[in-house]
Amino acid sequence: MADKRYKTLTILHSNDLHGDFLPTKREDGVFSGGVSLLSGYVNRATAENPDTLYVIAGDLFRGSVIDAEYRGISTVEIINMLSPDAVCVGNHETDYGVAHLLFIEKCARFPLINANLHVTTNGARLFRPCHVAVIDDMKVLFIGILTDEVLAQTRSEKLIGSFIDIDSAAEEVGRITGAFRGTDIDLTVLLTHVGIGEDRKLAAALDPAWGVDLIIGGHSHTFMDAPEVVNGIPIAQAGWGSSVIGRFDLTVDTWENRLDSWTWRCDPITEETAGRDPAVEGMIRHFKSATDEKYNRVVTRFRKRLTHPTRVGETELGDLIAECVRDAMDLDVMLYASGGIRSSSMGPIVTYADFTECFPFEDPLYMAKVTGAQLRRMMAYMLREETLTGGHTEFYQLSDGLRVVYSRPERAVVSLTFDGEEVEDREIFTVGMVEYHMRNVETGLGIPLSELERNGRIRMIAASCRELLDEYLTSHPHLGRSRDGRITILE
Repeated sequence: MADKRYKTLTILHSNDLHGDFLPTKREDGVFSGGVSLLSGYVNRATAENPDTLYVIAGDLFRGSVIDAEYRGISTVEIINMLSPDAVCVGNHETDYGVAHLLFIEKCARFPLINANLHVTTNGARLFRPCHVAVIDDMKVLFIGILTDEVLAQTRSEKLIGSFIDIDSAAEEVGRITGAFRGTDIDLTVLLTHVGIGEDRKLAAALDPAWGVDLIIGGHSHTFMDAPEVVNGIPIAQAGWGSSVIGRFDLTVDTWENRLDSWTWRCDPITEETAGRDPAVEGMIRHFKSATDEKYNRVVTRFRKRLTHPTRVGETELGDLIAECVRDAMDLDVMLYASGGIRSSSMGPIVTYADFTECFPFEDPLYMAKVTGAQLRRMMAYMLREETLTGGHTEFYQLSDGLRVVYSRPERAVVSLTFDGEEVEDREIFTVGMVEYHMRNVETGLGIPLSELERNGRIRMIAASCRELLDEYLTSHPHLGRSRDGRITILE
């Protein structure tokens, strides 16, 4: 009997888990998220349809004290229990160093794929570029994509190279799919960690002859009501964390080796939709008990709970943190990246666990001299339309004293004041940024680092911005802040 031509397949997908291992209790009393419930959902879906695959589109690391304490090794052990069919490398997978990531890969019992990271001296790949999953005699090709634009961390790794742009990534996809022409690949899926905007560009750049059927992405933490379709290719992303999961239910034409039809939804992960996985709970309990004693100390107490509900706007917590760093180092201005604040709220009681999960990065703090004219350009770039319309761009919280008024119709900064006085072009300000953002100031604020260096030497002023913040908050209890209009957008 001939093989059945049309077969059904379910692909479940997560992205940007960021150490979101533990469930949270909602206001209605229902527990949501956590890897135990996530595993329970995958188990239930697989029991209903054995032809089910589960994949993760990057950024397993950061955001949890369990991850931070064990530098990702605990995370890999937990993800091993989820047993994903493929995981692509995300930008935060390199946070503990590329050498450490290569060690962690040896601990992974799942395919960790990436098509573009390579050794610059000989072009050798660091990871397997793709993985073929075989299910019900169907062959599903997964290709991992991460471009240099989201991999700024490795710019300090002189021997590590990556794609420069989306067009180069598309060409590599063409080469990989070409290498499988002699193989009966039924479905081709790109697992990307480049953000929804870059996914659109990537889909548009793909030659239909290469046979890419789906793009499952991450990085921009995009919650979707439905996939976007570009160049005939559905693009999906499932927000971030473990509280939701994306689900493609597919019909595959195995004679023509193509996607015939599909539906997609984003399901909540709750006790109602998924049962708990006792084995996963036991593993998490093991790591949590080992970290509780160290991380349960109280760092400080705020006057109230401070919120950080958005990465592209001024927030209460952002205002306070930028101000604390500025005061601790006697800077004129501190620009603290919104993306470096990983919790949506904190306080009033702040434990070291809360603090570490909110501020997982240990970058040194750097100081540069910036002219008034340059500062105005930086603010205009930060508040450009791409940022205000929700693109995955950098946004910075401003320390007290600096006020910017931006006209959206004019696309220009119409007022920039410091301590109540309009900033003059030739004024010089000492501006603090963490190393990552100082090193990538051209990407984040539109000004070349070499231009700032002409104002004077850029120097490190604190070995760890996180330790600086810990010390400051510990010695300054009862801080509180409300948004006070440091950034005004004129519509």
